[in-house]
Formats: sequence, C-alpha cells, structure tokens
Amino acid sequence: MIIQAFLRWVETAKASERASAASALGRAFAEADVNGIDRQAVEMAMTFLLDDPSPKVRRSLAEALADCPIVPRSIIKTLAQDQPEIAYIAISRSPVLNDDDLVDMAADGGAEMRALIASRSAVSCAVAAAIAEIGGEEEVLILLENPGARLSPGSLRRIADRLGDSVAARGLLLERHDLPSDARQNLAEKAGAALAASDLVRAVIGEDRAQRVVRETCDAAALTLSSASASAREELQRMVAALRKTGRLTPALLLTALCSGRTEFFSAAIVDLSGVPEKRVRSILSGGRFHSIRALLETAGLGREVSGMFSEAVLFCQCEADADHDGASLSVAARLSDRLRRRSFGAYHAVAELAERLAFAEQRQRARNYALLLSRQAA
Repeated sequence: MIIQAFLRWVETAKASERASAASALGRAFAEADVNGIDRQAVEMAMTFLLDDPSPKVRRSLAEALADCPIVPRSIIKTLAQDQPEIAYIAISRSPVLNDDDLVDMAADGGAEMRALIASRSAVSCAVAAAIAEIGGEEEVLILLENPGARLSPGSLRRIADRLGDSVAARGLLLERHDLPSDARQNLAEKAGAALAASDLVRAVIGEDRAQRVVRETCDAAALTLSSASASAREELQRMVAALRKTGRLTPALLLTALCSGRTEFFSAAIVDLSGVPEKRVRSILSGGRFHSIRALLETAGLGREVSGMFSEAVLFCQCEADADHDGASLSVAARLSDRLRRRSFGAYHAVAELAERLAFAEQRQRARNYALLLSRQAA
C-alpha cells in the first residue's frame, strides 16, 4: 500500500522531491531494509522511475544502486544505456554487469560507451580484449592508463598493431613491463618509420642516411630484445616470425647476430626461414661441419655464394667465441672483416664491408660509453 501511495504521489511531486524519493528507495533496497513482499514492490517502483522524464531522478537512482550486488540486471542495464552522466555511474561501479554484458555494450555502443567500460575499476581480460580489438585511440588510451585493467599479451600485441603509430599509445605500451618482446619490436619499427619520414630529420641528415640509421637502430633493438626473450622461446619465435613477415630478417641482421654473439636469435631465424626442426638446426650449427651448415643455410633461402660465406662466418664466430684472445681489442666483427677481405670478390667483399661497418659501430659505441663514464665520474 505504501508503494501504491508512492506511485500516486510521484505523478504530482516535483523533480527534486522525486529524486530524493528515488534515492531513498534505492538505498532501502540495497541495504535490504525491506522484506520479501515489499522488495518486489520496490523493484516495480524503481522500474517505474526508469522512465522518469527528469535526469536527476534517474541519476539519484543510479547512485543509490551502483554498488549493490543484488539489484536486478534489467534495471542496471537500463541505467547503463542512459545519457552519459547516468551511464557512467552504472557502468563504472556496478558489480552486476558481467563480462558478457560489458562485451555486448562495447560492441553495440559508441566511443563514449567503450570509454566508460575501459574506466571501470576492474576490467577483465575478455572485456579488455574487446576494447583492444574495436576501440578507438581514446578508449584504448583510457584502458592502458587504467591500473585495474587486465591486458593479455594478445591484447597488447593487437593494440600495438592497430595503434602503434600513435605517439601516446606507443608511449604507454613501452612503459609496460608485461609488453611482449615481439610487440615491443613492432613499436620500435613504427617509431623508426615515423622518424625516417620526418621532414626535419631528412632535411638535417638526408633521406638515405636517415633510412640507414633507422634500419641499423631497429636491427640493434631486435637483437637486444632477443636477448631479453631468449628464455621465453615462444616470444623469440614470434618476434623472428614478425621480422620475416615485414622483410626485416635480412642477411645483414643475421650477420650482426652472429658477430654480436646472439646465437639464440640466429638459430631461431634459421628455424623460421628453413622450416627445419629446432633440434636439428642446433645440432647442425654446433656440429662444426661446413657442408652441413651450408646446406642448412641454402634451405633457409641463402644463395649458393652467400651460403658459403655465411657458413665460414658461422664457423669463425663459433671459434672466436670459444677462443681466448688475451684481452685483444679487436671485436669478432673486426676479425671477421679482416678474414673476409683476403677474398676480394663477390659476396665475400660485400660482407667484409658489412662486418667492417659493424666493427666500427661497436667501436663508436664503446667510445660513447667511455665518454659517459668519464662524465659521470666528473659529476
């Protein structure tokens, strides 16, 4: 009878009075201050208030019910589809909305709806994956900034693929410790492409040099990341596969890996390029037999002349890695360059020049490190 009287009263009450009544009804329901018979009547009254013409009334109801775990889903879902300031309360706080509800809302709603979902205090992997797949830049940025959002490696890779060209998204992704190595390499490639396309960079150092610097920097990043992911073999395989698909798994990168001692990366690259099982590749590379290595490298796609030179490089780098040079200053790349320059024809000469550039790059890096050490000591 009280509820019946309430519904008659609502018809003539002012908006501010209806808003206070909606808040009182919602709190009574949430705090279980009504018995079973009255609860059903209160639910009917709250459902009736969902059609109230005043946003203040619906907002008061949403605020009273937002944290209640037993409110009917139909009421919360209706409030979640109301105008933004009301929907925000329901979507950001209600524990009643499950993953299926939120995924459907993300798919059917607009950018504002997805932004509200991304800002929830807790966002599950499934909901985050939906936003990562279809969300625009603003919604994804909210998701990345939300400490309560659980993002799987697959979602992070998808965001890197879709929005890696965005400076803001790239920065937030690179700050994450859980970003997979292949996604990190993907972002390095995108950053490099943006740098090479910069009018300022091309005007200062020239387009050709800019392309070369970016390529060498991305190669160095790939090898550095390969060391970090060597213990996670699946990540390393993903990164190598991504480099192959983008045409970045070049002989120059393979030689750089050899000279810098990145044997795990080199082995993974040969496995990917040749299709030969990993165990067999490792056995051949460590066996020390020229013709076996050459056949494997030709299976990986290297030409006859290049495969012979690379076979010698593999054997040489293995010997140099095991040898004790009594503190000799020459790097593996420098010693390989000296060895290959004795043959001044074809691929040997070209690869000798590449090895020489690698050696010079290592020398310059050592000089930079030494200068940095001196400056720190002086400070």
